[in-house]
Amino acid sequence: MNKKELYTRKPDSDLRETTMNTIFESSHPLVSHKLTRLRDKDTDPKKFRELIREISALLAYEATADLEVAPKTVETPLAEAAGVELKQPIGLVPILRAGLGMVEGIWGLMPSAEVWHIGLYRDEQTLQPVQYYNKLPLEPTVSVCLVLDPMLATGGSAVATVDILKKWGVQKIKFLGILAAPEGVDAMQKAHPDVPLHLAVIDSHLNDHGYIVPGLGDAGDRQFGTG
Repeated sequence: MNKKELYTRKPDSDLRETTMNTIFESSHPLVSHKLTRLRDKDTDPKKFRELIREISALLAYEATADLEVAPKTVETPLAEAAGVELKQPIGLVPILRAGLGMVEGIWGLMPSAEVWHIGLYRDEQTLQPVQYYNKLPLEPTVSVCLVLDPMLATGGSAVATVDILKKWGVQKIKFLGILAAPEGVDAMQKAHPDVPLHLAVIDSHLNDHGYIVPGLGDAGDRQFGTG
């Protein structure tokens, strides 16, 4: 049995989840369809960016199902209508640079969300994250943060980003990723078991260079045409 098979899922659910209730792997047909096109080595950068945006929006729809709301009454052209509005300020935290491509799709759903960038790169020798950019203010300005990175590979960058946000004082954090390796999932579970992971799919494994297999290659290079 490989690592991926260790995750227990509910097969009859639209959103498969582990018994820990913190790992959510989408089974939505649209996500699966778009992910297949995203993996294709012949998908050009323009289409690749479009697919990243679309999949990100679908994942965000699932990940935000438990956001708190407050009652709000509005006037329709005919009468008053009871409704709700989001109660907590939300922050999007893309991990540079690949996470940038996920922002626009989610921002379309939540245009009032703040965007805070954290720059980390993976040392190719040690595979450990190195921080090079962080402009967070002294005090948190949001209550909920969605950490965005298309690839959860070794998990080092995701763990480091959540470390930063927790020290900043954010109350609620979720991770949104498109592809994950079991090794990255394990790293996040060990370091931050309270942070839900919302993923399009958990792939087979990491290769000797720290790339997800079967994966889709380097998400940053494929988005920005630098590969």
